[in-house]
Amino acid sequence: MSDIAISVNNISKMYKLYDKPIDRLKEALGLSKKKRYREHYALNDVSFQVNKGETVGIIGTNGSGKSTILKIITGVLNPTGGSLEVNGRISALLELGAGFNMEYSGLENVYLNGTMIGFTREEITARLQAILDFADIGDFIHQPVKTYSSGMFVRLAFAVAINIDPEILIVDEALSVGDVFFQAKCYRKFEEFKKRGKTILFVSHDLGSISKYCDRVVLLNKGVKMGEGAPKEMVDWYKKLLAGGDEVSVDTGAADVIQAQTEAAESMGTIDSASCLAEGKWPRPFETDPQKLEYGDKKAEIIDFTLRDARGNYTNTIEKNSVFDILVRVRFHEKVQEPIVAFTFKNVQGTEITGTNTMYEKKDIEPCGDGREVIVTFRQEMNMQGGEYLLSLGCTGYQDGDFQVFHRLYDICNVTVISTKNTVGFYDMNSRVTVEYQDKNN
Repeated sequence: MSDIAISVNNISKMYKLYDKPIDRLKEALGLSKKKRYREHYALNDVSFQVNKGETVGIIGTNGSGKSTILKIITGVLNPTGGSLEVNGRISALLELGAGFNMEYSGLENVYLNGTMIGFTREEITARLQAILDFADIGDFIHQPVKTYSSGMFVRLAFAVAINIDPEILIVDEALSVGDVFFQAKCYRKFEEFKKRGKTILFVSHDLGSISKYCDRVVLLNKGVKMGEGAPKEMVDWYKKLLAGGDEVSVDTGAADVIQAQTEAAESMGTIDSASCLAEGKWPRPFETDPQKLEYGDKKAEIIDFTLRDARGNYTNTIEKNSVFDILVRVRFHEKVQEPIVAFTFKNVQGTEITGTNTMYEKKDIEPCGDGREVIVTFRQEMNMQGGEYLLSLGCTGYQDGDFQVFHRLYDICNVTVISTKNTVGFYDMNSRVTVEYQDKNN
């Protein structure tokens, strides 16, 4: 039995480009012997293999042929030349929801899509609960899809595609769908597939995900395979191809975002800052994950938290290079000898970016118990790059010399970093650059 899951052999895809519609018609009718089109190769003589159980990434600039090769592998497109061999059942996360009927309910579309993939009704029914749990759209599953928000639509489409237990998973930027909490769930499912030894072909512009998940990377540029090899090597090469390109900047000011966020939350009745403070609670004009993962024996419990920017606004939108606070309130139900309070930032792919705790910072908390409450404020400068992050909180400590977990809240909320300048990687080193021009006569 072959160990190769996908074999791409000298694949080419050529499109005929016509200057005028009449030229296409004349050629179709055989009215002209003159060549009236230009040849455009979306792919030109591309070859690579994906072994069973391997995760291979495909990267490249826009127009390099990444999506085209995936569509050929999944049978959506036919190649102009070359051959293809696929060994195993494929689930493709390409254009999510492309086969949905907008008049059908979500449940009817689950069965419709499952049938199109090749499952019997009984097989779909066996997977139905996993699909519904993953999509998490509640009673809307019985409503017509045309009534769904865009977020609900992609959640259901992703849930159908990801829960059919394929042998080969093909992903084209689909892990960035939905809100930040759903993205984190998608990446956990992706990691589960990888641990189970599934074959994965992964296309993404997120170089962090490519580096983290892929065993090998194929680099395409303008339809031509530039090379393949270790993720770091190919990512570095890709960055060279991007050299000289325009960097994306965020023009929106953080103050405008925060103001709009707070006004929206107050108008919907989500928060009332004055009432919250009067009740001894902190305002929190942002969402927390309703399906948060928490554990611990709760001898000490995190009962409140929030974030506050340099202007004193309670918000989860922080301007890069500004000072901000993370406030954590802990109630001690039983005596704890050496409590430690901590926070961690992760990206949506689940990679821990940074974090600290009261022990690291040499701010020891004295033994507490009998319902006593302690407020811990972490004040720091936001030096992470602009983007979305997940905040986790924890209260741990030592009892009789043994480490114990009292309460942990994983990915409790997202934090948006607004930036007008991003550098390479997770952090900005805040370089101070000087340039001196030397006169030739000196």
